[in-house]
Amino acid sequence: MEFNLQDPLTSFIQQQPCTMSELFASESDHMPSLNGLTSFNNADFRSEAISLMLQVQFSCNLDPFVAYLASNYLDRFLSRQEIAGKPWLLRLIVISCLSLASKMKNTPFSFSDIQNEGCIFEAQSIQRTELLILGTLEWRMRSITPFSFLDFFISSTELKDPSMEKVHKERASEIIFNAHYDIKFLKFKPSIIAAAALISASHELFPLQYSATRTSISACEYLDEETLFNCCSLMEELVRTEENESTLDTSFTSTETPVSVLERNMKKRSRMDGLCCINNLI
Repeated sequence: MEFNLQDPLTSFIQQQPCTMSELFASESDHMPSLNGLTSFNNADFRSEAISLMLQVQFSCNLDPFVAYLASNYLDRFLSRQEIAGKPWLLRLIVISCLSLASKMKNTPFSFSDIQNEGCIFEAQSIQRTELLILGTLEWRMRSITPFSFLDFFISSTELKDPSMEKVHKERASEIIFNAHYDIKFLKFKPSIIAAAALISASHELFPLQYSATRTSISACEYLDEETLFNCCSLMEELVRTEENESTLDTSFTSTETPVSVLERNMKKRSRMDGLCCINNLI
């Protein structure tokens, strides 16, 4: 059975959906340890690894949910393992995370494209690295992510028009994809990120309902209001940056290198691909 990020704890045997209380109680088990991840070596390693994942997603037309899940595995793994900054090791870990995520999502994934440019790894090396990652993550591969909480929070708002709910969810999902690659957001629980993304999307899409939406979501008994609003502030900053980039997107400025332009365009392509997948799920 394919892993569903919107219902991560569904039982393989009974196929019963998990309760929201179970999700809120378990979400911290699927977060990286921030102290380990923000160490100087691992922070740099993560930045390079995420860049490589985006390149793979773009060049291989990879399901963005596979890349998202793989980056969750990467963050949790790096936060528990000190990694030497060797290019071949970075590529091996990225390949292994993508392989595990593609298996969880039951999505075909070929290693050939990512291995063409440099090191060629044998299947045994990838399998050993997969086992190392599995052991480090204690085999918790059914990650609880912000996507698991979107429907729950949307149901608490006053948006009862299905078309408005759909647009709201799409925009919030796009914000979640964008925020995930920024290390500042890793300190927040998935439920907080989901709630903040919906509040941010509401401010943009439905300004007249924004106050009511913010109030209804923040009233959730499982959320810490101060932490939520801190996340909302960072998310608003992220959205403003995104808007500024869109304004300048048609020009190639003297401060940008071809690599930075490529990465920016890849992130934008990733978000658009993500929305296509979301449309298929809603």
